[in-house]
Amino acid sequence: MGIAVIGTVFVDIKGFPYNTYLPTGRNAGSVEFIHGGVARNVVEDIANLELRPSFIGLVDNNGTGEEVKRKLENHKVDTKYVRSVPDSMGMWLAVFDNSGDLAGSVSKRPDQKALERLLEEEGDEIFKNADSVVIEIDLGKEIIKRSIALAEKYGKKIFAVVANMTLAAERRDFMKSMDCVICNEEEAGILFVEDLSDREPEEMEKVLLDKITNANIPSMVVTLGSRGSVYAELSGNRGFVPANPVEVKDTTGAGDAFCAGVAAGLTYGKTLGEAVEIGTRLASSVIMSSENVCPRFLPRELGIDIEVEE
Repeated sequence: MGIAVIGTVFVDIKGFPYNTYLPTGRNAGSVEFIHGGVARNVVEDIANLELRPSFIGLVDNNGTGEEVKRKLENHKVDTKYVRSVPDSMGMWLAVFDNSGDLAGSVSKRPDQKALERLLEEEGDEIFKNADSVVIEIDLGKEIIKRSIALAEKYGKKIFAVVANMTLAAERRDFMKSMDCVICNEEEAGILFVEDLSDREPEEMEKVLLDKITNANIPSMVVTLGSRGSVYAELSGNRGFVPANPVEVKDTTGAGDAFCAGVAAGLTYGKTLGEAVEIGTRLASSVIMSSENVCPRFLPRELGIDIEVEE
C-alpha cells in the first residue's frame, strides 16, 4: 500500500503579475487554476518518487472532483479510499509578487465530516496495510484522535504536516503522539508562542531541541526558507541542512514537497538528518517551476533503497 496520506483537497487559484506587484493597484498578469491542498500535494510528491502511496480524503461530486481524482490516479496514487462528497474540497486564492513570494491569500475550508466516517469504516484496513501515515495535523480532532489510536494499534509511524498552524496549535497535545512534526519557521513561532524569525540556524537548532523537549514532541523539522532547515529529536540529536541555491519561480508547494521527502526518508530507513536532505532536494525542484509538486525521481536517486513497483 505504501505511505498513506490523510487530508484535504483544495483548488488553488494563483495570480502572477507581469511587472512589479502593487498591493493596492490593478496588476496585469496571468491566472492559473491548479489542484492543491497540503495532503493532496504531499501524496502526489510521494507518488512522483515512484513509491505508490494512497490518498485518504474527499473530493467534490462534480467534474472538478473527478478531475482531481483522475490526476492522482495518473500519477499512480491509490484512490481506493477517496470519497466523492458535496462541498468537500477547499479553495485557495493566492497572489504572488514579481519575486515569486506570496503577497496575500484567502482560503475556504472544506467540510470534513465524511472523512471522519471514512476512517471509522475503513481505518483498520488503511493503517494495517500502510508503510507509514502522513496526516494534516489541523484536521478535525476526532479524525486526529482516531488516526493516532490506529497508528498505535498497528505499530505505524505517523508524521504530522501543517496546513493551518493556527488550527494545528489547538491540537498541540496530539503532537506528542506524532513520530515527527514538520512545519515552517512562522508556524513554529505560532506553535511555541514566540517570534523565532531572527534566530540564526545554529541558535535555532538549540532552541528547537529545547522546545520539543519541554513539549515532549518526539521530533520536529522546521524550514527556514532560503536559509535551509533545522531538526531536533528528543534523543538530543539535532542539525541544520542548508537550502540549495536555485532560481525562484514560485514557492507554492515547496513545503509540501519537503514534507514528502522527509516522510519518505523516515519511512524507508533514513535518519532524520538524511530525510531532511531528501526533503530539501525535492523542495528545490518545486520552487524552480510554477507547479505545486516535484518532478519525477526514482527512489535510488534520493538514496532510498527500495524496489519500484511496475
